Amino acid sequence: MSWATAHSGFNVIRGLIFSILMLMQSGCMSVTPQSFETAAVTVPAAWSAADGVAKAGNASLAQWWVRFNDPLLANLVSQAMLTNTSVKSAQAALRQARALRDVSAAALWPTLDSSASAQRGKLGNNSAVNKFTTGLDAAWELDIFGANRSALETSEATARASAASLGDVQVSIAAEVALDYITLRDAQARLEIAKNNLASQQETLQITQWRLQAGLITSIEAEQARTAVEQLRAVLPGLQTNIEQTSHALAVLTGQPPAALLMQLAVVQSVPEVANDLALSIPAETLRQRPDVRASEHEVAAALGRVQQAEAARLPNFRLSGSLGLNAMTLDTLTNGASLVSSVMADISMPIFDAGSRRAQVRAQQAALDQTLMTYKTTVLTALQEVEDALVALRGDRERLLRLEDATEAAGNAALLARQRYSSGLVDFQVVLETQRAQLTTQASKASARADVSADHVRLYKALGGGWRPDDNDVPPTPIETPSRSSRL
Repeated sequence: MSWATAHSGFNVIRGLIFSILMLMQSGCMSVTPQSFETAAVTVPAAWSAADGVAKAGNASLAQWWVRFNDPLLANLVSQAMLTNTSVKSAQAALRQARALRDVSAAALWPTLDSSASAQRGKLGNNSAVNKFTTGLDAAWELDIFGANRSALETSEATARASAASLGDVQVSIAAEVALDYITLRDAQARLEIAKNNLASQQETLQITQWRLQAGLITSIEAEQARTAVEQLRAVLPGLQTNIEQTSHALAVLTGQPPAALLMQLAVVQSVPEVANDLALSIPAETLRQRPDVRASEHEVAAALGRVQQAEAARLPNFRLSGSLGLNAMTLDTLTNGASLVSSVMADISMPIFDAGSRRAQVRAQQAALDQTLMTYKTTVLTALQEVEDALVALRGDRERLLRLEDATEAAGNAALLARQRYSSGLVDFQVVLETQRAQLTTQASKASARADVSADHVRLYKALGGGWRPDDNDVPPTPIETPSRSSRL
């Protein structure tokens, strides 16, 4: 092909592109939705259950587990962030999403391939003939109606959703580690309470046996005392089992074999507590800090991009391609100007009849968008409920702890007086049994209430976003809008 012919071909392509641009300017082929309706969720101005629980403010919750002043807890959470299998899986999913985004971005650019070949052939009795070729092939799909741009926007939204999902996994794992750790320390505290009460009841059993030998009581009281001791002993194995199983759970959460932390966690420590100085952000700001809500927002953006892709698939597709190469019989003549071969081509493809397949694909993607919107609304409402529930639970458990502290003090005094008076023969054994049972129950309830308050703080920190912050690339998505029913096909 001569250079004049190639130049003429470029003129044809230039004229074709000019016609396409003029057609786009007329607006008759735009796939941009013509009207929108906002998919809003009503968010309250303030938390209804925050009175007396936390003050208004916007304190950072980053690394909230440090607030418990427990170095071992902080170390376990940090280790889980590095080695937990769910976190690593979410990180791999994020890498995949970002790689697919780069694939979509590359589709906006031309492609250039190179090739080279050497061939030797012979026909009949003729002499062998050599053929050498080398060249470059270029192609570019003109994204006239934005199909590739919509694909890129969809991939970008998916990548942002994956980044937020990683944050959601990290927030959940940190909370799960903290809750299991509190459960373990609570079980250890209740085990110590049971052992202390067992020692007290064994002393009572000894007193009962002395009184039986002296003929001051019958064997009924002695058997009742022995029953109380054995019943309390039966509680100890269950508490120890709970401690070891929770240790196994913590080890797995930190990416270790189940028995890896048994020795480290065997050292008894008190339930970690946090100061009551939490500053609550307003509901709207809380929703922006929750990774699951942000992930759901980006999923909506991705679904909207898929609708636009389906719309663009119904419109013409334009493609430019060309090649430039050398073709010669010998290597010496390969660089000769006469061996130059060039071609250029422009093609257009347009769907004419598909039995309604592409139109149905648009409706399918629109329905998927509607589902994603409902999922987003559910996520927002669930987030609001989780915060309100955590605030209610924290307020109730604080009140319960105050009452149980008073009850525990009274029960301890009653048990001490009953044992002293029983030793003096002033009360019968039933009074001793009742006071000892009440003491054990109130002490265990107080320990559980203290653990519940700490656990309530963990759940509240998680509900408020768990200290997650989007990185600089995770900008807030545009207001969620969907095509109106009148513009749907």
